[in-house]
Amino acid sequence: MGFNLQNLEAALKAGRKYTHIPFSLHFFESVSSTNQTLWNLLNQGAISGTVVIATEQSAGRGQWGRQWISPVGGLYLSVAISFDQKIEATDSYQLTFATAWGIASQLRQRGIDVGIKWPNDLVLNGRKLGGILTETKVNKGQITQAVIGIGINWTNSVPETGINLESWQASQDFRPISCLEMLTSTVLLGIESGMECLCQEGVNILLSRYLDLLTNMGDRVYVNNLSGIVVGVTSQGNLRVDLEIDDTKELITPEIYIEPGTISLGYHKSSI
Repeated sequence: MGFNLQNLEAALKAGRKYTHIPFSLHFFESVSSTNQTLWNLLNQGAISGTVVIATEQSAGRGQWGRQWISPVGGLYLSVAISFDQKIEATDSYQLTFATAWGIASQLRQRGIDVGIKWPNDLVLNGRKLGGILTETKVNKGQITQAVIGIGINWTNSVPETGINLESWQASQDFRPISCLEMLTSTVLLGIESGMECLCQEGVNILLSRYLDLLTNMGDRVYVNNLSGIVVGVTSQGNLRVDLEIDDTKELITPEIYIEPGTISLGYHKSSI
């Protein structure tokens, strides 16, 4: 079954609250990676709002250079975004947080209880539903252009720590996402609402909304053989962890901040 761009355009038109991003849709059967394909299009003159969607990726990329396995049946897309206001190169995490919150909140509005695993994963029932990869072009310390890549498990096979949306829907008594085009529309509307929140309401509002959906709150983590509890995320995007240090006189809990990519939080099956 092919991907129907007309269905996607109709779903987008019906669901849009904003016109913050002028979406221009490009569909490919197979690409090396949607992010790389989109960068190539931008180098040829494509503008902000250009979207690349693919049935499969042969060389998908995850965070920190990891391979992203991208079989047929998943949703793989990338969106190009340019900025009028200044965003520091060190603040690229804000784009990832905005995307994660926006997509999760759109899915939640449809009754799918998606949460966020710090920093860039979407989770459902404690398992990985999707991930986000933000890449930026920087000039004089400022982000001039960003490509945000999304992978969501739809009907594709997944590892034990993963979940696909169709198998989850099959276990429910309702089916809020009827087709891949509707999922794509929901994701694009989520990205748009996340960017709207960041640009119009600011990073502090975005961060509070992101924290509301963070599944790691209260998780126990181990840092340099010390035990700690996740208590939040800093305004720089780092994980806030209260260390549990058993002093002979008293229990003291210094707070430390952990940068993305330095520890792996893993997955745990939720009790619900």
